[in-house]
Amino acid sequence: MTKIGLISDTHGFLDESVFLHFNDCDEVWHAGDFGSGVAGALRNFKPLRGVYGNIDGPAIRGLFPEELVFRCEEVQVLLRHIGGSPPRYNPETRKALQKHRPQLFVTGHSHILKVQYDESQACLFMNPGAAGRQGWHTVRTLLRFSIDGAEIRDCEVVELGRRGG
Repeated sequence: MTKIGLISDTHGFLDESVFLHFNDCDEVWHAGDFGSGVAGALRNFKPLRGVYGNIDGPAIRGLFPEELVFRCEEVQVLLRHIGGSPPRYNPETRKALQKHRPQLFVTGHSHILKVQYDESQACLFMNPGAAGRQGWHTVRTLLRFSIDGAEIRDCEVVELGRRGG
């Protein structure tokens, strides 16, 4: 079983409580818009997978791709920062979903926390919301979940507090 900590849209702010919430996780996945300093702090903490976001500059874009496709145990994962959400995926995401046929699609960008099974794509959609202080969201959030063989389970929403707090 692999325990995952999922975070997005930090925009250069990493709440210290993230380390506590992700302490039991085996990996951290970041769905883009890292901002300055976040990638290094997370990399020093746990194995990190991620994609760059629209606010990320050359340093982050040099470390992370726009799209990441990988297997975690028996689950095919597609990770993109800008993806839309079921059933309104953007054209690039729709193509990637058709090409890679993931069981799990992870995205960020919208700052809207959402976990939904998409029957049309036969995959679980996850957006952890936003963990940073910039944006229109009111509560900073992240997700924890486990992948056990071919099963995605034990999904938990963690609220980090108000956006400005």
